[in-house]
Amino acid sequence: MMIPPGFCQQSVFTTLGRMVYYTPEATLGTTELPTLVFLHGFGGGSSAYEWSQVYPAFAFSHRVLAPDLIGWGRSEHPARNYQISDYTTTITQFLEQTCQEPVTVVASSLTAAITIRVALARPELFKSLILVTPAGLSDFGEDYTRSFFANLVKTPLLDRLIYSVGIATRDGIRAFLTQRQFARPERVFPELVEAYLESAQQPNAEYAALSFVRGDLCFDLSLDMPQLKVPTAIVWGQKSQFTGPEIGQRLARLNPQFVRVFQVLDDVGLTPHLEQPAVAIGLIQRYLHDLN
Repeated sequence: MMIPPGFCQQSVFTTLGRMVYYTPEATLGTTELPTLVFLHGFGGGSSAYEWSQVYPAFAFSHRVLAPDLIGWGRSEHPARNYQISDYTTTITQFLEQTCQEPVTVVASSLTAAITIRVALARPELFKSLILVTPAGLSDFGEDYTRSFFANLVKTPLLDRLIYSVGIATRDGIRAFLTQRQFARPERVFPELVEAYLESAQQPNAEYAALSFVRGDLCFDLSLDMPQLKVPTAIVWGQKSQFTGPEIGQRLARLNPQFVRVFQVLDDVGLTPHLEQPAVAIGLIQRYLHDLN
């Protein structure tokens, strides 16, 4: 959860507690630059660090905001079984408190899908969306909650054991990143593992992570996509193991009017912005121009 040079930690208070975010020191208090918000995905050890190789590139052209979502990173970790509404509510509250005008939000994976739900309820908060692998993980009738692993972690006590032994360890995080999240294991560098480990070992970090793994936060995004009315670009890693590009293409076809771009990236997995940050920076710059 390292903070890039030139950035500082700030916070706002939501109904679920303090939500930490990172922003350039030089833009504190400014209203002259357009705001650009980066939202990380879910998974053991997730935090705003996920975007830390990308968002500094926009520090001179935008007022960058990169929060740790509630239950992750340095934000508060209420001991609760998290639901989708917890994140639609706290993301909305974060945008209301930090953004005076409609903004562009860059988000990844399940958080990106949840951000679409926020945009359906509060379209006036958004200028555009740039989404990486936005999937509800139960799309088009698929039921993630029936999977073997989802049911395994529903067992009391066993779920905490799985988290502490199999997820919140250096070896567990490295194994997940290399085997499931990245297309190429050699791209998993030591600082990345340490940042995920620090987040995963925060007090009560297991609550949000296990809610995600159990499927409590999953939903069928295909039911929401046709109603989206915010200009959107979607990027999908060709080697994403959880949901492949064909799911993304089906989702994009549900709303050709507002999903203006669908881009598949070769040789990357679930988080192309961690595997190839320079490519992600270039795409975001292009989409900021094209969508806005």
